[in-house]
Amino acid sequence: MSIDRHAGVVGRPRVTGPEAMVEAVLELGMVPFFENSIRGYSIEEMTPPEFWFEGDELGPWDWKIACVQSGEIAYGKFLWGGKAAFATVEFYRELMNYRRSLPKYQPDEAGRRIMDYVGENGSITIREVRGLLGVKKSAADAAIARLENQTRLVIGDMQRVYRGPDLHYNGWQTASFCRPEDLFDGVGFGDEIPPRASLGRDDRKGVPGWDDRSGVPGWDDRKGVPAPFLVISSEGEAGVEKSPAESLAFLKAHVLRLAPHATDRDLARLLG
Repeated sequence: MSIDRHAGVVGRPRVTGPEAMVEAVLELGMVPFFENSIRGYSIEEMTPPEFWFEGDELGPWDWKIACVQSGEIAYGKFLWGGKAAFATVEFYRELMNYRRSLPKYQPDEAGRRIMDYVGENGSITIREVRGLLGVKKSAADAAIARLENQTRLVIGDMQRVYRGPDLHYNGWQTASFCRPEDLFDGVGFGDEIPPRASLGRDDRKGVPGWDDRSGVPGWDDRKGVPAPFLVISSEGEAGVEKSPAESLAFLKAHVLRLAPHATDRDLARLLG
């Protein structure tokens, strides 16, 4: 199958419906929603263009609800500095382990108030954030987006909004946000990973997969030409008992197996 709507590269999933979208995320482990600097590495590029807002066809914009409601996939703004992305439990937990160790990903006062509210009530909506903080919608959206990028919140549920006398659905949706620990409770997510010491430059040295790309398919032969993505199995991957540096190295190595043409700058921007 192919997920590259431009070149039709063999070996990539092709997203043509909600079930296929869920399957693609489960296969890839972690993937951005929209096109980015890593060519081909997005749900957008895996989806034929005729499924994107053609007539009444809403495509992945609507299909993402199936991912959110699957109970196996995290969806939120947590890659590329706060852009929409999907991840399975395994890969999201690695990202959480890394992100929560860094000072720059700690919640501010507003974020802590939101997290306290979520801890007491289980979830929160943008309307509730506005009431809690006394801010406009744009500020509430920004506060939630920061917590998503800090791996403190994910979208827990999404609902379609039907409007007008004919109850027409044109893609408008509402979302509630919850802690990933709560969303994935019962599917092997386990207890919250406590914050650890932040990483310094020297902490990265000698970590497998950090700067050694040997063994990554297509890396030595890339010569500046994007290589095809490789759908790999997570069977046999290491467990989650890693240091933050090891979690970051694990994620980098995984992305490179999928996209050997990704550069160091790409990886740094993707993962934070």
